[in-house]
Amino acid sequence: MPALYENGEILVREFVPEELDVFLALFEDPAVTQYLPAVSPERYRELFQTALEDYRKGLFGRWGIWDTAAGRFIGTCLARPFVEAPGQLEIGYTLAQAYWGKGIATTVAKALVEYCFSQTTVKEVVALTDLDNVGSQKVLLKAGFSRSLRNIIRDGREVAYFVIQRTQ
Repeated sequence: MPALYENGEILVREFVPEELDVFLALFEDPAVTQYLPAVSPERYRELFQTALEDYRKGLFGRWGIWDTAAGRFIGTCLARPFVEAPGQLEIGYTLAQAYWGKGIATTVAKALVEYCFSQTTVKEVVALTDLDNVGSQKVLLKAGFSRSLRNIIRDGREVAYFVIQRTQ
Protein backbone atom coordinates (compact mmCIF):
# COMPACT_ATOMS: atom_id res chain seq x y z
CA MET A 1 0.00 0.00 0.00
CA PRO A 2 1.50 3.32 -1.08
CA ALA A 3 2.72 5.69 1.59
CA LEU A 4 2.25 9.43 1.52
CA TYR A 5 4.71 10.13 4.36
CA GLU A 6 6.94 8.28 6.83
CA ASN A 7 9.39 9.58 9.40
CA GLY A 8 10.28 6.53 11.50
CA GLU A 9 7.59 7.28 14.09
CA ILE A 10 4.48 7.65 11.96
CA LEU A 11 3.37 6.36 8.60
CA VAL A 12 0.68 8.03 6.49
CA ARG A 13 -0.61 5.55 3.94
CA GLU A 14 -3.61 4.36 1.99
CA PHE A 15 -6.23 2.36 3.84
CA VAL A 16 -6.97 -1.23 2.89
CA PRO A 17 -10.55 -2.61 2.96
CA GLU A 18 -9.87 -4.66 6.11
CA GLU A 19 -9.27 -1.46 8.11
CA LEU A 20 -12.87 -0.24 8.03
CA ASP A 21 -13.41 -1.19 11.69
CA VAL A 22 -10.45 0.81 13.00
CA PHE A 23 -11.54 3.77 10.89
CA LEU A 24 -15.08 3.61 12.28
CA ALA A 25 -13.87 3.15 15.87
CA LEU A 26 -12.03 6.50 15.69
CA PHE A 27 -15.33 8.33 15.27
CA GLU A 28 -17.05 6.55 18.17
CA ASP A 29 -15.16 8.70 20.67
CA PRO A 30 -17.24 11.82 21.49
CA ALA A 31 -14.07 13.77 22.29
CA VAL A 32 -12.73 13.06 18.79
CA THR A 33 -15.95 14.15 17.09
CA GLN A 34 -16.67 17.10 19.39
CA TYR A 35 -15.69 19.68 16.76
CA LEU A 36 -16.69 17.71 13.65
CA PRO A 37 -20.02 18.04 11.87
CA ALA A 38 -22.52 15.40 13.03
CA VAL A 39 -22.19 12.38 10.75
CA SER A 40 -23.96 9.02 10.93
CA PRO A 41 -22.04 5.72 11.12
CA GLU A 42 -23.38 4.97 7.64
CA ARG A 43 -21.84 8.19 6.34
CA TYR A 44 -18.46 7.25 7.86
CA ARG A 45 -18.71 3.91 6.01
CA GLU A 46 -19.35 5.84 2.79
CA LEU A 47 -16.37 8.10 3.45
CA PHE A 48 -14.15 5.04 3.91
CA GLN A 49 -15.37 3.48 0.66
CA THR A 50 -14.83 6.79 -1.13
CA ALA A 51 -11.27 6.85 0.21
CA LEU A 52 -10.59 3.41 -1.27
CA GLU A 53 -12.03 4.52 -4.63
CA ASP A 54 -10.09 7.81 -4.62
CA TYR A 55 -6.74 5.99 -4.58
CA ARG A 56 -7.38 4.85 -8.15
CA LYS A 57 -8.58 8.27 -9.31
CA GLY A 58 -5.71 10.58 -8.56
CA LEU A 59 -3.68 12.58 -6.11
CA PHE A 60 -6.22 13.42 -3.46
CA GLY A 61 -8.10 11.54 -0.79
CA ARG A 62 -8.09 10.29 2.78
CA TRP A 63 -5.25 8.30 4.35
CA GLY A 64 -4.61 6.46 7.60
CA ILE A 65 -1.98 7.57 10.10
CA TRP A 66 -0.15 4.74 11.87
CA ASP A 67 2.28 4.46 14.79
CA THR A 68 5.17 2.62 13.12
CA ALA A 69 6.69 1.25 16.33
CA ALA A 70 3.47 -0.19 17.78
CA GLY A 71 1.57 -0.66 14.52
CA ARG A 72 -1.44 1.12 16.03
CA PHE A 73 -3.91 3.30 14.18
CA ILE A 74 -3.50 6.96 15.12
CA GLY A 75 -6.08 8.65 12.92
CA THR A 76 -6.90 9.87 9.47
CA CYS A 77 -5.98 12.81 7.28
CA LEU A 78 -6.99 14.18 3.91
CA ALA A 79 -6.05 16.46 1.07
CA ARG A 80 -8.65 17.57 -1.47
CA PRO A 81 -9.71 20.46 -3.68
CA PHE A 82 -11.21 23.25 -1.60
CA VAL A 83 -14.84 23.51 -2.67
CA GLU A 84 -15.33 27.07 -1.45
CA ALA A 85 -12.39 28.51 -3.44
CA PRO A 86 -11.29 26.89 -6.69
CA GLY A 87 -7.52 26.83 -7.05
CA GLN A 88 -6.88 26.05 -3.39
CA LEU A 89 -6.39 22.67 -1.75
CA GLU A 90 -7.72 21.77 1.70
CA ILE A 91 -6.10 19.53 4.29
CA GLY A 92 -7.56 18.00 7.42
CA TYR A 93 -6.73 15.51 10.15
CA THR A 94 -8.47 13.64 12.95
CA LEU A 95 -6.44 11.82 15.63
CA ALA A 96 -7.39 9.39 18.36
CA GLN A 97 -7.36 11.07 21.76
CA ALA A 98 -4.38 9.00 22.94
CA TYR A 99 -2.23 10.79 20.34
CA TRP A 100 -3.20 14.39 21.09
CA GLY A 101 -0.50 16.76 22.31
CA LYS A 102 2.41 14.73 20.90
CA GLY A 103 3.17 16.85 17.83
CA ILE A 104 1.73 14.26 15.44
CA ALA A 105 -0.99 16.53 14.04
CA THR A 106 1.59 19.24 13.31
CA THR A 107 3.86 16.73 11.57
CA VAL A 108 0.95 15.42 9.52
CA ALA A 109 -0.23 18.92 8.59
CA LYS A 110 3.28 19.84 7.39
CA ALA A 111 3.52 16.58 5.42
CA LEU A 112 0.16 17.22 3.76
CA VAL A 113 1.18 20.76 2.80
CA GLU A 114 4.44 19.46 1.33
CA TYR A 115 2.52 16.79 -0.56
CA CYS A 116 0.05 19.34 -1.98
CA PHE A 117 2.78 21.73 -3.08
CA SER A 118 5.05 19.02 -4.51
CA GLN A 119 2.28 17.32 -6.50
CA THR A 120 0.49 20.42 -7.85
CA THR A 121 1.01 24.03 -8.83
CA VAL A 122 -1.50 25.47 -6.34
CA LYS A 123 -0.39 28.60 -4.58
CA GLU A 124 -2.37 28.06 -1.35
CA VAL A 125 -3.35 25.23 0.93
CA VAL A 126 -6.12 25.84 3.45
CA ALA A 127 -7.54 24.22 6.55
CA LEU A 128 -10.73 24.81 8.53
CA THR A 129 -11.43 24.37 12.22
CA ASP A 130 -14.39 24.81 14.49
CA LEU A 131 -14.19 28.24 16.12
CA ASP A 132 -13.80 26.62 19.54
CA ASN A 133 -11.16 24.06 18.51
CA VAL A 134 -8.18 25.93 19.93
CA GLY A 135 -5.98 22.82 19.90
CA SER A 136 -6.32 22.35 16.16
CA GLN A 137 -5.84 26.06 15.56
CA LYS A 138 -2.52 25.91 17.46
CA VAL A 139 -1.50 22.91 15.32
CA LEU A 140 -2.11 24.86 12.12
CA LEU A 141 -0.16 27.88 13.37
CA LYS A 142 2.78 25.61 14.32
CA ALA A 143 2.60 24.05 10.85
CA GLY A 144 3.06 27.49 9.25
CA PHE A 145 -0.54 28.45 8.48
CA SER A 146 -1.91 31.93 9.10
CA ARG A 147 -5.43 32.53 10.26
CA SER A 148 -7.46 34.53 7.80
CA LEU A 149 -9.12 37.70 9.01
CA ARG A 150 -12.40 36.24 7.80
CA ASN A 151 -14.16 33.06 8.76
CA ILE A 152 -16.22 31.07 6.30
CA ILE A 153 -19.51 29.20 6.47
CA ARG A 154 -19.48 25.47 5.77
CA ASP A 155 -22.50 23.25 6.21
CA GLY A 156 -24.31 26.11 7.91
CA ARG A 157 -21.57 26.61 10.53
CA GLU A 158 -19.05 29.40 10.86
CA VAL A 159 -15.51 27.98 10.89
CA ALA A 160 -12.01 29.43 11.20
CA TYR A 161 -10.13 29.64 7.90
CA PHE A 162 -6.35 29.07 7.80
CA VAL A 163 -4.07 29.53 4.78
CA ILE A 164 -0.46 28.71 3.93
CA GLN A 165 1.10 30.01 0.74
CA ARG A 166 3.65 28.42 -1.54
CA THR A 167 7.02 30.03 -0.84
CA GLN A 168 8.51 29.64 -4.30
